[in-house]
Amino acid sequence: MNKRMLSIGQASKILGVTIQTLRNWDKKDLLKPDELTKGGERRYKLESLRRINRSVVFNQDELKTIAYARVSSHDQQDDLIRQVQVLELYCARCGFNYEVIQDLGSGMNYYKKGLTKLLNLILDNQVKRLVLTHKDRLLRFGAELVFSICEAKGVEVVIINKGDENVRFEEELAKDVLEIITVFSTRLYGSRSKKNKKLLDEMQEVITNNVSYLNHA
Repeated sequence: MNKRMLSIGQASKILGVTIQTLRNWDKKDLLKPDELTKGGERRYKLESLRRINRSVVFNQDELKTIAYARVSSHDQQDDLIRQVQVLELYCARCGFNYEVIQDLGSGMNYYKKGLTKLLNLILDNQVKRLVLTHKDRLLRFGAELVFSICEAKGVEVVIINKGDENVRFEEELAKDVLEIITVFSTRLYGSRSKKNKKLLDEMQEVITNNVSYLNHA
């Protein structure tokens, strides 16, 4: 049997958790290192990592996992349902103590109810892990800032699907841009003005053509 001691970084990769999670488990006596170096660095035996019951460890931790799902509009409700199903299946398989937060709104809107709740929970040190189906479900731009807050608070971020999604990203970005133009043009010209309608019709045509091109590229 391999008796080689593993660093905390190696142990975190084997267990699929962050280094901060292992530090938290140590403090809470959920998973103690097998050895400490003279410099105070944690060392683990591979067999010790294999023996732990992940479900028990996760369930004993009072901090919870937040699974966050978002779509931009009401006509994407089916996508929202699929996101929630994927998140629930993933969290259940991992034995996480989790809560699902759902949002309906643009990825450019930083004041959505669900996102605000998520950020408040993170800042209040109540979150252990954030799970997303895709990175852009959090925010279209600015997700890295939220991830930095997570890192500072010791919150692990799990993105289930990290594949290439350029087409969907461009399509939803175009819709977000149209939404912004609609708001500003309404303020400038009024919701019933001919200028406003003409501008929106032209932008809708451009966006439709671009989306069609991306879908067939």
